[in-house]
Amino acid sequence: MPIFEYACRECGHRFEKIVQGGKKPACPECGGRSLEKQLSVFAASTKTAGAPARRYAPGPCGSCGDPRGPGSCSMN
Repeated sequence: MPIFEYACRECGHRFEKIVQGGKKPACPECGGRSLEKQLSVFAASTKTAGAPARRYAPGPCGSCGDPRGPGSCSMN
């Protein structure tokens, strides 16, 4: 089951939701159904035997998905 990120067009609340099949979620704040899917980033484990795990690795920008990381684009 995929997890999607949404922004409510009615109240502006941003949230994540596990979505099953073709079901459409509602905003947990206002109950609105006018939602906009957001660009999501995902995490993956890259641990291998003998390799130390990184404590922090900056990910893509949450606003636009720019791979250079947060603050790299003009959307912030």
